[in-house]
Amino acid sequence: MQPVLVITCDVGTTGTKTCLVRIGPTLEIVASRYATYPLLTTHDGGVEQVPDDWWSAVTTSIRSIMDEDPGLAPQVRGLAFCCQMQGSIHIDRDGRPLRNAMIYMDGRSTEQLRKGLCDGLVKFQGFNAIKALRTLMVTGGLSTSPKDPVWKYHWVRDHQPDLFARTYKWLDVKDYLVLRATGKVAMTLDSAHATFLFDTRPGRLVWHEGLCKTYRVDMAHLPPVVRSTDIVGELTAEAAAATGLPQGVKVFGGGGDASLIPVGAGCVKKNDIHVYYGTSGWVIASVEKRMVDPGRFVASILGAIPGRYNYIAEMETAGYCLQWMRDKVLRSVPGTQAAADAVTYAVMDEAAEKTAPGAGGVLYAPWLHGIRAPSEDPAARGMFVGVGLETDAPQLVRAVMEGVAFHTRWMLEAVEHRVPRQNTIRFVGGGARSKVWAQILADITGRAVRPLARPVDAGALGAAIVCGVGLGALARFEDADGLIPEGQSVQPRPEFGEMYDRQFEAFATLHKATRRINRRLMQEDV
Repeated sequence: MQPVLVITCDVGTTGTKTCLVRIGPTLEIVASRYATYPLLTTHDGGVEQVPDDWWSAVTTSIRSIMDEDPGLAPQVRGLAFCCQMQGSIHIDRDGRPLRNAMIYMDGRSTEQLRKGLCDGLVKFQGFNAIKALRTLMVTGGLSTSPKDPVWKYHWVRDHQPDLFARTYKWLDVKDYLVLRATGKVAMTLDSAHATFLFDTRPGRLVWHEGLCKTYRVDMAHLPPVVRSTDIVGELTAEAAAATGLPQGVKVFGGGGDASLIPVGAGCVKKNDIHVYYGTSGWVIASVEKRMVDPGRFVASILGAIPGRYNYIAEMETAGYCLQWMRDKVLRSVPGTQAAADAVTYAVMDEAAEKTAPGAGGVLYAPWLHGIRAPSEDPAARGMFVGVGLETDAPQLVRAVMEGVAFHTRWMLEAVEHRVPRQNTIRFVGGGARSKVWAQILADITGRAVRPLARPVDAGALGAAIVCGVGLGALARFEDADGLIPEGQSVQPRPEFGEMYDRQFEAFATLHKATRRINRRLMQEDV
């Protein structure tokens, strides 16, 4: 086929990256734009965003690309979204959001989790054994975090009953944007799976009526479920006017970031593993069967590739830890604005590179918003350990980067209890732009690390591959192997292996050693 142009929107926590992608002998990003929006926090652990802010970022960024070269718009054949997952958006019958979206970081639903899953006399790892085992059997996973969508659903029911009574459908982030683009309500398999109300057993793939009753979810609130490559609808006249695209452009189901970033990272073969550092982070292996490890809080969700699952261990804050270090520590000391502006990621990279591996014996725990895997604990908090009289700022910067890598190794080892060890791991996300961080990750994990040539575009490229398969420009997802430009592979340096092994053994004890302290502080803070 002739090269095909598609639009993809990677809707993240702090902004949306929109790309015009040409699908041909390679995946070529012809143009891109980035638009930001605020993150809204509440005193009780809530983290929200305004759904219309996402749509505004999408439309303005697409319009900017189209206005630069109006001749390209008639050539665009498809649109797909790659979005943050585990959001909770309640809409009315006219498709309007009834409240701000509770995004994946929102941790207010602790009481709803306790009432919904921690009741009963017979317990399985602290959860109602009957509910837990039945849910695991049907879905291959379990909603064990207060940040999971089903508990946010109940938080709205408990705290805003009048609003809840007007709910027509309950959507994830991507599904809301597809609705705005097409006027059609749908949810992709991955988001449906993440509710853990969806029967993911082979040959089923339907909402499970029994689990909906168990968890008191109204099935009328659940949308039809589609595949990532299904055409949900065409761009409406209103959406076309807002974006500058022609009316009738095909809009695909798309997927969540945890589904499409693996595809965009080139992990299209069995057991391929990649590491992602954005605001959050994860380790994902592409596997061919449902898997769950309740003891390590690792589970699989349906992926974009038919018959494939993404076996995922998540961390709440990865790249955000470096942003926190820059904005809340290094830039927050009173002084001139010029001095603050001089603290850039490039400066921090240089400081970390010039600092000896091991950060002078300082360890950093990257738990600014709790832990998801390999031990679920929303009360966990970040810390520096081993700070002494000689510790300086560059050592703290390097400790932050090493701490995120230590947690990545912790998750990687949890994933590899069920997945064969991979000697090479792909590396994507904003953090993968740092050569220093890639080297640290290689040294700490003992693996070759292979970043993409444009690591921040993995989500957009994954969405482009979805469009390509949906349009027939690619016969199957595996045909994308080799189309994605890669960066230079980074090899682990054996001379630092023993030192990092010792530090990792210490790092792995930090959570258990401080768990009671953090819970006490959290209770006092409340």
